[in-house]
Amino acid sequence: MDHQEIADIESQNVDTPPDVSHKVKRQVTLKFDDVVYKIKTRKGGLFRKKGETVVKEILKGVTGVVEPGEMLAMLGPSGSGKTTLLTALGGRLGGKLHGSITYNGEAFSNAMKRNTGFVTQDDVLYPHLTVLETLIFTALLRLPNSITKEKKVEHAKGVIDQLGLTRCKDSIVGSPYLRGVSGGERKRVSIGQELLINPSLLFLDEPTSGLDSTTAQRIVSTLWELACGGRTVVMTIHQPSSRLYYMFHKVLMLSEGNTLYFGKGSEAIEYFSNMGYAPSLAMNPSDFLLDLANGIYTEEFNADHIIDKQKLISVYKGNCAAQSKPALKGINDSGKDQNRFKEEDSEKWPTNWGQQFLVLLRRDIKERKHESFSLLRVCQVLVVALISGLLWCKSDISHLQDQIGLLFFISGFWGFFPLFQAIFTFPQELMMLQKERSSGMYRLSSYFMSRVVADLPMELVLPTIFLFITYWMAGLKANVVNFICTLLSLLLNVLVAQGLGLALGASVMDQKAATTLASVIMLCFLLAGGFYVQHVPKFIAWIKYISISYYTYQLFIGSQYSYGETYPCSTGQCQIVEFPSIKQIGVQFGLHDQLMAALGLVIMLIVYRVIAYVALMRIGVTKN
Repeated sequence: MDHQEIADIESQNVDTPPDVSHKVKRQVTLKFDDVVYKIKTRKGGLFRKKGETVVKEILKGVTGVVEPGEMLAMLGPSGSGKTTLLTALGGRLGGKLHGSITYNGEAFSNAMKRNTGFVTQDDVLYPHLTVLETLIFTALLRLPNSITKEKKVEHAKGVIDQLGLTRCKDSIVGSPYLRGVSGGERKRVSIGQELLINPSLLFLDEPTSGLDSTTAQRIVSTLWELACGGRTVVMTIHQPSSRLYYMFHKVLMLSEGNTLYFGKGSEAIEYFSNMGYAPSLAMNPSDFLLDLANGIYTEEFNADHIIDKQKLISVYKGNCAAQSKPALKGINDSGKDQNRFKEEDSEKWPTNWGQQFLVLLRRDIKERKHESFSLLRVCQVLVVALISGLLWCKSDISHLQDQIGLLFFISGFWGFFPLFQAIFTFPQELMMLQKERSSGMYRLSSYFMSRVVADLPMELVLPTIFLFITYWMAGLKANVVNFICTLLSLLLNVLVAQGLGLALGASVMDQKAATTLASVIMLCFLLAGGFYVQHVPKFIAWIKYISISYYTYQLFIGSQYSYGETYPCSTGQCQIVEFPSIKQIGVQFGLHDQLMAALGLVIMLIVYRVIAYVALMRIGVTKN
């Protein structure tokens, strides 16, 4: 979506933007009872037995309830299980999760996902998009078809106004390596993406992390207003200021997966004072609670004493848990009919496949053009093309070995170049794909196709420019038909190599490992291509049938030479088909044989992309 299109849509907006803090249509009562989460980890030690694992309990029977209009803050030191519990409540945690988590008395469903917002601790945003473009693209994808395109843009502008982002709406979001908006503004953009759907339930993982106290106050104040609009807001927060602390309706204190306190934030100090742990001086309540969660109690004269945390855990389990569970059951979560989220009320996807594809394609092109059309890549290709043209300058058929060497070099270079560009495509987008698929924003197929199509212009333009320079400088057949056949063979080779890179990147999702694996695979393909080794042992000769270079080499030879054509040799004129480098790999110049080589590449093109698609299916899906 370009600036002109956005400006045209903005001109149709009404003067009054929608208020994101208005009452939600359906309210949610969130209950979690005796939530336990366990993971398996490998046992440490240099001489551990192979496969020996140990079960670690992350959450140990956490119970609580959050009603509409309330904001719950989860406090606790690092490693206490705050983020794990938040992820579980947000329906994004699979594995060995036990206990009961209900939303208006029902289990988490697709309809509930549609009305849930989840803001991760790290702001996962596209750095080259502006604030306005980021929210407009999100609105076009997440808001249903019942809302017109103009209304979706209007809604995105309304969110910008409500979150105080008007001043920076035309600034790029930026990243640690690209100057953009401030950290607080970036966090508000992340929150704004979730507010677009007017969620009934909003989860936030440390929304104030890394922000100054004033910016943190502004963000929490916004969340407080959202809760007052009937939403249920749950967040983790590491060490809030006293101003922030007293804005929380409820506080859940965790320590090593255990609950130390759950209840009103204003009553926490009194609760621990009754146990004999009262703050000796005026201090931030959250500081005092975190000290207790770490097993430290500060008495008079600032003397720190180690306390038994198990005593605090036992007291809570024995007294407060016994009182909170009956109260938990007493809260009416059945709700009225209008507060129930039914599957039939919500389609699986907010927009159809075509709309998702077009929006994602525009977003990908706008974001990726800075990388795809980078000056470095263009210069790299131009320099290699000029050097190749100079080295093979005016090489005629009397230097047949040189011409064949050039053709094999082109197939090798344009096997490696697109392969290593494509390898980084999905690993770099892993966090974004996890975030957007977890929220049910779009189909995987529409995302996959948009990424493949968005990369096509640069993937096809650069090799075309390369061949146009090298082909005519090197003195290959000055015939339009031969040039077009060579170009089509090269472009097919590029697309297959790109597909292999996508498959490796999506399967491994580790850039270093994928790069190493790709190097080994492509070197095997090159060696089996028939140029370097012409007498390959039979037991390993099968590799050439899965080699990209083998089929591309055949197509290049067939596009330049024909059956019956001769070249100068020591005995006068010899048949090209008898030239050792061509004869040993069994190149045939018939149309049928050329089509079979092209068919082999087409099959690889499809298979590699299918592998990449299947590998991506596991991303953003909660495991059972």
